[in-house]
Amino acid sequence: MSIWRSPRTLEALNRRSEHTAIRHLGIVFSEMGDDFVRATMPVDDRTRQPFGLLHGGASVLLAETLGSVGANMCVDDSKYLCVGQEINANHVRAARTGIVTGTARPAHLGGRTQVWGIEICNEDRELVCISRLTVAVVKAGALVG
Repeated sequence: MSIWRSPRTLEALNRRSEHTAIRHLGIVFSEMGDDFVRATMPVDDRTRQPFGLLHGGASVLLAETLGSVGANMCVDDSKYLCVGQEINANHVRAARTGIVTGTARPAHLGGRTQVWGIEICNEDRELVCISRLTVAVVKAGALVG
């Protein structure tokens, strides 16, 4: 059974990413299941740090993107909005080239908060980064201004 209350198509998610940091870093939504959302990100000049490794901040941006999108699809988006409250990340393996893939799944879907686990793997499916995102569920329109 699907957890999505306000589902989006992959096409809609990718279209909504235009003119954002998501698009700038080359993140592309690639798959959704009943309880997960997945996206890819290149390891290239946009996402590497000066030592030639995937920048930890780029991994965190991918993780927060996935968790936030998933969270917002789990609420009635005519009434609620989910926004990042806290994120942490453990970088466990370096990536220098190729594509990394992030997969977000909920650990907790509450009325006021949600917690999402995001795993980012390299092309060999080896774990590069594991992250946890807490989002606040707020009334739509509460963040005006």
